[in-house]
Amino acid sequence: MASKEHICHNYVFLKPEEASLVELIRFLFSSDIGNRRFIDSSEEEGKKGRNNLERRWIIFISVVVQCAFLLCSVPMARIGDVLQKWLNLVSANGGPLMLFINRLRGKVVEPDSLSSTSVLGNLDSRIELDKTIKPAENTRYKAALSIMAAKLSYENKDIVQSVVNHQWKMKFLGFYNFRNGYQGRDSTQAMLFKDTLSDPNLIVVAFRGTAPFDADAWRTDFDISWCEFNNVGKTHSGFMKALGLQPNNAWPLELEFVQLQVGDQHPHFAYYTIRQMLKGLLQENENAKFILTGHSLGGALAILFAAVLAMHECEYAWLLERLEGVYTFGQPRVGDEKFGEFMKEKLTKYGVKYMRYVYSNDLVPRIPYDDKTLLFKHFGPSLYYNSCYRGKVLEEEPNKNYVSLVWFIPKSLNAVWELIRSFILPLIRGSEYKEGWFMRFWRLVGLVIPGLAAHAPQDYVNLTRLGSLPSLTHYQNPIPQKNPKVD
Repeated sequence: MASKEHICHNYVFLKPEEASLVELIRFLFSSDIGNRRFIDSSEEEGKKGRNNLERRWIIFISVVVQCAFLLCSVPMARIGDVLQKWLNLVSANGGPLMLFINRLRGKVVEPDSLSSTSVLGNLDSRIELDKTIKPAENTRYKAALSIMAAKLSYENKDIVQSVVNHQWKMKFLGFYNFRNGYQGRDSTQAMLFKDTLSDPNLIVVAFRGTAPFDADAWRTDFDISWCEFNNVGKTHSGFMKALGLQPNNAWPLELEFVQLQVGDQHPHFAYYTIRQMLKGLLQENENAKFILTGHSLGGALAILFAAVLAMHECEYAWLLERLEGVYTFGQPRVGDEKFGEFMKEKLTKYGVKYMRYVYSNDLVPRIPYDDKTLLFKHFGPSLYYNSCYRGKVLEEEPNKNYVSLVWFIPKSLNAVWELIRSFILPLIRGSEYKEGWFMRFWRLVGLVIPGLAAHAPQDYVNLTRLGSLPSLTHYQNPIPQKNPKVD
């Protein structure tokens, strides 16, 4: 039987807000990583870090990148707010030209809460589900529903509720901004709804991912801090904290003071609150199941939610039995090899599907860095799709660490093709695949940073609708290809 409280005794936490330039430079030439203001580590890990230049260099890079995001957090947020307001103003007035004409007339249309979409929502404005994909198609239907839910989770509550209830004809259950014990602000967002079209009903939990101008979320993605739990392995501490890891670095089985009040949109601790909601919903309908999904950071939170449930299986095995699958899109790495083995064992034991979708050169699934120093590794097959939306079940996505001189030219050429494809695809597949000017501008940015535009939800929606993956229809535990030939 699993312990009722999992405590992290072995850890490395980075605190970039306490790092100075002088101390960072000294750190590169020091043999002691434990005696640093910007590093909080267990005694065991402090000793391991001595005389390991490669490890110190990786930590140095992570802290510097996070410091850069700290410095840019306010400007990034302001730019994001201005851009979002301007994009919605253009959209509400029918385009840049009509906005200009309406200004001359003094009749500018101001967007309301139902028309003020996120920056990602402006990249891909689709909100309708693909009606050609039926619930009877099982895994393909759930994948298509999951990416649309993950994409919708970036929007405000009014839009989410309207789309779920009126566009999708399903039942909206809630949209929440969660706080945690490490930050005094909202850090994690998630939405819940019931798919009443499926039989039995399916409850969907979708975690919001990394917003383009959210410096704190990007910091979390590039943070290499980790914490190790006995018999579980090492996990990414930033993602764990966002989910609800307690300030004493523990996952207690229960928190007596966690109660979800009606109308409370800012509850603490995502894991405990969502688990409480699922308990009530699943007890109301003994045949209902649930799925977890998310894009980017949201995908990391989805699989780690299942991980904490597995850590608490002494009391919540029945919830794992009701978990149909975890569907992630562009998910970063969340743990080490031991953690991967733990998760594969638990997911297999309870028959939970783990569908980890990776599109082409998307950079986020290739971070944090995977090498002998950091030990961050994906587990389970990669459902990898190339830029023609042809899929393969691979042991690992090609160019696993993104930064590679060998891959730079192929990635750049692929980015050029993706821009050209944006003009061709709607002519072949129909108007629903037409990309707006803002998405095409983002693809131009992708020419400079190949893989950045590939992370947008646009291509993940497309691959669930257009993609071919022969083994997907009967997907259970596919045998990955050992040495695939990449298209």
